[in-house]
Amino acid sequence: MAWNRDQMCARAAHELRDGFYVNLGIGIPTIVANHIPAGMKVTLQSENGMLGMGPFPIAGTEDPDLINAGKQTISELPESVYFDSAVSFAMIRGGHVDLTILGALQVNARGDLANWMVPGKMVKGMGGAMDLVAGVKRVVVIMEHNAKDGSAKLVKECDLPMTGIGVVDLIITDLGVFEITPSGMNLIELADGVTVEEITTKTEAPFSVALAKKAA
Repeated sequence: MAWNRDQMCARAAHELRDGFYVNLGIGIPTIVANHIPAGMKVTLQSENGMLGMGPFPIAGTEDPDLINAGKQTISELPESVYFDSAVSFAMIRGGHVDLTILGALQVNARGDLANWMVPGKMVKGMGGAMDLVAGVKRVVVIMEHNAKDGSAKLVKECDLPMTGIGVVDLIITDLGVFEITPSGMNLIELADGVTVEEITTKTEAPFSVALAKKAA
């Protein structure tokens, strides 16, 4: 049984550390904000000029002027600060953001990432993705293991427009978790009820199995 989106994001939250500055990409990654461990101080940064984003507002309390980079309404915290996009991207490009969690269309075993455009389809555009993968210290991808048509998203070679080369550190899908290493891609965790055989049939990219042994 594959993980649902909440379970994927709960697993992604394991990559957070106290004191981290974190950027969450649009789509599934925004759900990670709901899984920040209690007592952990994580500051969320948005490309459109906000540091210290609060949780999604309760229906009826939304402020249309408070949005994240994906145009979702958000809330502010007492420590929230605002600035222009130039300052926001200086934070990203200057290496001041510890972790970004992004969606993806394709990733290969070298950590190459395509996540912003499907030729011939209407998309929102690059946004800050290229800057994030170039400037942030650690890049985690969270995505469905396969596209809606069943095709692989972990591929031998990306054939969609590239976001970055060799930039991904960790991939979390609904079937498991993969780590990108200098020697290739390793499967390190399985979702509950998922087998290595199932992942093998649904994955085009070559990978090694390096599952952690569970305590007895």
